[in-house]
Amino acid sequence: MNRRWLLARGAALLPGIGGAWTATRAAADAGALPAVGSSLALPSVTLFDGQRFEPAHAQGKLLVIYWWASWCPFCALQSPHMQALWQVQRGRGLQMLALSIDRRAEDATNYLNQHRYTFPAALFTPEIGRVLPKPKGLPVTVVRGRDGRVVMAEAGQLFPEDVEQIAQWL
Repeated sequence: MNRRWLLARGAALLPGIGGAWTATRAAADAGALPAVGSSLALPSVTLFDGQRFEPAHAQGKLLVIYWWASWCPFCALQSPHMQALWQVQRGRGLQMLALSIDRRAEDATNYLNQHRYTFPAALFTPEIGRVLPKPKGLPVTVVRGRDGRVVMAEAGQLFPEDVEQIAQWL
């Protein structure tokens, strides 16, 4: 166990923390992280490789949503660990949706190709934001459990051991 896990578990026990994290609630909580225990709606997304991420792909599976940018120094430190998590755990059913907040898709795809990152990634768009608003901060990592509820939500760079511990929910 680590401190982030303990904080997340403790927050889940507090009354009033749960509930649906919808676009309406997100508008009221502009930029807030979704609460641990809340349900999380997912958008349909066209990935950089042309494939589609559909909400049904994540049903009954662990999903990591990772907001990042090619120019973000903290993302540069966290992204190799996200890639390692993806490579090791995708065979166990891990799903990932990495959403770049770069202004140009070319900047994001060039960065991904340069670093040989293969995790599923797309450009964050206003359409995606209407269903899945970006919380404040960067990088942002939200983990949606098999039941569709948030099990972890963190703004800021994760330590390597925190990224590795995401696999505990598989």
